[in-house]
Amino acid sequence: MRAQLGDELVVESPTTGSRLRAGEIVGLHHADGSPPYDVRWSDTGQVTLVHPGPDARIRSSKVPENPSESCGLHGRVSEPPPPGSDFGRRVAHERQRLGLSRVEVADRAGMAENYLCYLEQQPADPSSATVLRLAAALETSPDALRGAGTERAPGAGRAANHPRLHELGPEECRRLVSSHGVGRLALSTADGPQVLPVNYALVDDTVVYRTAPGTVTAAAVGKVAALQVDHVDEAMSRGWSVLMVGPARLVTGPAAEELDSRAPSLPWAGGDRPLWVSIGPLRISGRRIDVE
Repeated sequence: MRAQLGDELVVESPTTGSRLRAGEIVGLHHADGSPPYDVRWSDTGQVTLVHPGPDARIRSSKVPENPSESCGLHGRVSEPPPPGSDFGRRVAHERQRLGLSRVEVADRAGMAENYLCYLEQQPADPSSATVLRLAAALETSPDALRGAGTERAPGAGRAANHPRLHELGPEECRRLVSSHGVGRLALSTADGPQVLPVNYALVDDTVVYRTAPGTVTAAAVGKVAALQVDHVDEAMSRGWSVLMVGPARLVTGPAAEELDSRAPSLPWAGGDRPLWVSIGPLRISGRRIDVE
């Protein structure tokens, strides 16, 4: 009998074949995956040391038959978002945010790389123990991986005991803005100030975004507009905010064609958005809140 972390140990009746008990294998005592195992039982949530008998079998974690083809031999950081569940996409996002490969995260979490690949790419429903280990490995919380609070606006957490607010230089501002892809576009209109979210990219120190004719975001052309990008780490009570202000211009001709070919992603709002608008910042400012 051989198993890996995340597999299920099933104990069946030797006469009827019916399941008597099942639990997730959360601990191995031998590198080759042989018994005994630490098992978290699904009926009680308790972890016990188990020496499986003849009435026990291992149910695999449904790893793809050839993981190297679907995941890459070493889980490269630059792979596209996985097609699996929201949980898997959050795991992949956090892993790539830290610049870690699947091998590195699997090692941190004490699980097989193939099982991590399965969690990222398939509609998996891992146990609480697996989520806890992954959250620790990815320096985040189980709730964040599960998607709890995704509809809640950030900022409800408490302020840190000793926060420090300091200004950011232009180069640091550009670096932070280049790491994101959604910001808030602010401009004046006939109906008053408008603030709208946009997908953007930073190309040669210039902010660019796609839009459609007749929209508010297209009306920024010919005006001075602002793009505000931020990040809030509510668990640590820290974050940063960058503001870029400058004239908005319509991008046409070969420059627009080049942007079409270099576009990192499609606009989240969907639809046909053939126009490119650029904001060449005349003023860049930013602030960061850290804790001592």
